[in-house]
Amino acid sequence: MPRRQGYALLIALLAGTAVLAVAAVLGTTLFAGPRPAPLPPAETHAAARNPVAPAKAGGSWVATWTTAPVGAEPGAANGFPGSTIRNVVHTSVGGNAARITLSNLFGTVPLLVDRAAVNTRPVTFGGATGVTVAAGGQIVSDPVVVPVAPDSDLQVTFRTPRAGGPVTYHPNSHQTSYLADDRGTWSATEWRYLTAVDVRNEAAPGTVVVIGDSLTAGSGSTTDANSRWTDVLADRLGGRYGVANAGIAGNRLLTAGSAGHAGLVRFERDALTVAGARTVIVALGINDVQQAPQEPDAGRIVAGLRTLAEQARAHGLTVVGATLTPFEGFHTWTPERNAVRLAVNEQIRAGSVFDAYVDFDEAVRDPYAPDRIRAAYDSGDHLHFNDAGYRVLGERVDLTSLERARTANSDEL
Repeated sequence: MPRRQGYALLIALLAGTAVLAVAAVLGTTLFAGPRPAPLPPAETHAAARNPVAPAKAGGSWVATWTTAPVGAEPGAANGFPGSTIRNVVHTSVGGNAARITLSNLFGTVPLLVDRAAVNTRPVTFGGATGVTVAAGGQIVSDPVVVPVAPDSDLQVTFRTPRAGGPVTYHPNSHQTSYLADDRGTWSATEWRYLTAVDVRNEAAPGTVVVIGDSLTAGSGSTTDANSRWTDVLADRLGGRYGVANAGIAGNRLLTAGSAGHAGLVRFERDALTVAGARTVIVALGINDVQQAPQEPDAGRIVAGLRTLAEQARAHGLTVVGATLTPFEGFHTWTPERNAVRLAVNEQIRAGSVFDAYVDFDEAVRDPYAPDRIRAAYDSGDHLHFNDAGYRVLGERVDLTSLERARTANSDEL
């Protein structure tokens, strides 16, 4: 995937700031030339009136990028009053229009956004330039006519003029974003408030959604290289489908912790209601095995995975499961915990849990020490992968498994 050049991005960001400033003073549009014809806002007005309405698909809308809200950002109890937040995201599928989802899930007071833009194109909410997102809620913008290229970086910018927190965020993004106020601009590795970018694409049949933990979020990967295994999968799909990453570092399947709601709790919010969701890949369970308090019963983990699979099928989605990868050498490894991992994998491979599975365990294990990650793929902690390891995971996914054969007239991946 193309690596973003830092200096070029900074220049672009400074240019965007200048454009926003001029627009604020002169009351002009944020882009030169004739204004494109607006898209009908009816598709998103229901969500705009109801802040807790999910960002569901409508017609040809598909998610090109998502992230899962994790919690309230430490040190940001009052939000960022008077600041401009620039979230930089990497797209999977392109389109000729976009809409964004802002979440105040972990906020305790209403969040006011007085202006927003996608790549400097102004965004509206129910026809208004500003919007208030209720505490605990989210809102979907009106469509904005803006070209979105696949496999590219996209800036989603908005300002929060007054205090409103805590900030709903996703840490450890492995992507550089920015926060600016009257004192300057600072880089950040958090995504704030933004949880989805959908695009209008008449050709793309839908989105592949991945719910997972740090191995899906990309822990150990190179910042700004877009080398998570989901990015590799998006490359292989060539912009024909969206790929939505709902990975959270440290996330567990069965129980909540410091890393967001448990997979069983957040599955509908972060996976099933993604715009254009067509296939779900479930890559959860290793933290239930290795984190304290450890889950010693493989049957409980399998039952949790089966629950997710049943929920996905009830929504008409294909569901693919990933086997749990080795972690011998990591500080929590024991033979007993490893036995739980192997027992879970046995059930996944037996075919009784998911419609199909991807064998991540087999892809990355050391053939001479199968309870360990192959050294060439190890980030150094014996649990997470480096860029080479994530590439192997992304290449391991059988594209034909992402579509159920029982849909006789479905498009082939």
